[in-house]
Amino acid sequence: MTSPETPEPAARPALSVVIPLFDEVDNVAPLLARVHQGLADYGGDWELICVDDGSRDGTGARLMQEAARHGPHVRVIRLRRNFGQTAAMQAGFEAARGVLIATLDGDLQNDPADIPRLVEELLARDLDLLQGWRRHRQDALVLRKVPSRIANALIGRVTGVALHDYGCSLKVYRAEVVRELTLLGEMHRFIPVWMAGVTAPSRIGETEVSHQARRFGTSKYGISRTFRVILDLLSAFFFLRFGSRPGHFFGSIGILFGTIGGAMMAWLLVVKFGQGENIGQRPLLFISILFLVAAVQFLTTGVLAELMIRTFYASSDLGHHRIRSQTDPAAAGWKTHP
Repeated sequence: MTSPETPEPAARPALSVVIPLFDEVDNVAPLLARVHQGLADYGGDWELICVDDGSRDGTGARLMQEAARHGPHVRVIRLRRNFGQTAAMQAGFEAARGVLIATLDGDLQNDPADIPRLVEELLARDLDLLQGWRRHRQDALVLRKVPSRIANALIGRVTGVALHDYGCSLKVYRAEVVRELTLLGEMHRFIPVWMAGVTAPSRIGETEVSHQARRFGTSKYGISRTFRVILDLLSAFFFLRFGSRPGHFFGSIGILFGTIGGAMMAWLLVVKFGQGENIGQRPLLFISILFLVAAVQFLTTGVLAELMIRTFYASSDLGHHRIRSQTDPAAAGWKTHP
C-alpha cells in the first residue's frame, strides 16, 4: 500500500499507437502480441491503430481477426489501394484520439517495448517529437545502411535539422503538433523537418532505440530509395524555406538573371555607340537576350506561385487517401491501465 507521504505516480497521457502495414500478413499476429506485451505496464490509456495500405496478401483480413481477438482498443483502417506509407500514416493520425501518438513499422524490426521509455523521455525533456535512433541497426550494409547514412547526411546538411536516423519509424509525437501537418507524397521521411516548420527545432530530439533483423516478409526499401530521397529533399527544402512565399524564390532567380542580362546589354551599348562596333553577330547579344527572357519568365512564375499559394491556404484541407473500410470508431475503446 502506498504511504500517505508517497503520492501516487501521475497517469500517463492517453496514447495512440499508429502502425502502417503493407503486405505483412505473417507479421500481424506477433506484432500485435508484442505491442500488448510492450505496453502492458504503460501508466495510462492507449489504443492501437493499424492501417492496411492496400495489402494484397491478406494483411487486412488478418488484422480484422486479431482486432476482434484483442478488443475494441485495436482499430483497423483499410485503404482502398496502396497509397504509400505517408498516406497510411496520415490516415492513422487523423483517426488517433490520444494526447500522444507513437508510430512504428509493421515489420517487427522496431521494438514496441521502447515506446513507454520514449514517452517518459519526451515528457521529461518537454519535446514535441522524439525520434528513434537505430544506432546498432540490423540491416544489410550496402542496400540499407549506406543509403540511409547518405540520406541522413544530406537531409541534415540541407535542412539544418541534424538527426542521426531520419528513417526510423519509431517516434513519439504530441498529437496537437503533428496534426498541424498534412502529410502528402513521401513526406514521412522528413517528418522531423516538417515539424521544424511548426515548432522550434529545440523541441525535436532523438534517443537510441533497439532494432532487430526482419524475420518475415521482404523489405520495401533498397538503394534506389536514395535517389527518391534527393528529390524529396529538394521539395522539402523549397516548401520549408519558401512554402508561404514562393515569389521570393522565383523572384530572386529572376532578378539575378535580369541583372546579368542587363549588365551584358549595357556593355553591348557601350561597344555599339561608344566604340562604333557591330554587335549584331556577337554571341553575347543572344546570351543577354536569353537571360532577360528567363528573368521575365521567373518573375512571372513567382507572381503566379504567390496567387496559387494564397488560393491553397484559403481552400479546405483535402487528403489524398481514400479509406475502403475501418472498424467502427463509435465502438472504439481503450486498453485501460488497472
